[in-house]
Amino acid sequence: MTNNRGGKVAGAVLTAATVATGLVAGVWFAYVCSVMPALGRADDRVFVEVMRSVNDVIQNPVFFTPFFGALILTAVAAWQLRGTAAKVWVLAALVLYTAVFVVTSAVNVPLNDALAAATDPVRARADFESPWVAWNLVRAVLTTAGFACLLRALSVRGR
Repeated sequence: MTNNRGGKVAGAVLTAATVATGLVAGVWFAYVCSVMPALGRADDRVFVEVMRSVNDVIQNPVFFTPFFGALILTAVAAWQLRGTAAKVWVLAALVLYTAVFVVTSAVNVPLNDALAAATDPVRARADFESPWVAWNLVRAVLTTAGFACLLRALSVRGR
């Protein structure tokens, strides 16, 4: 592979990582500014019913592709760009997105699972809503910061 071709591949991977990360940041942002505030107005039964439905529906290839792809593509981009000025930005994005992945796996998914198994909507909502909303905000901030780092990496790489 020539440097030019290798540079094009690295650029394509970095671009794909940036797009995937931006899509995931948008999902978390949508929850922060619309989904959860709207559900906050609902009674306990409706809140639990809708969140259970959302948690089921989001498990699909359309969401999983950018969710997992952002992590994988950013890691690949970090490896490909390790000798460039963009490396620090890609590594920062990788650390931030890894934190998002950890928060999702360690906090949000277990909260979703507990909500799915709960029998009392009042108790289920009380145990779920505040921590899920808070940790989703953390995910939104971390993913958006990672997206900004990848945008900066694209900019630095383009010079």
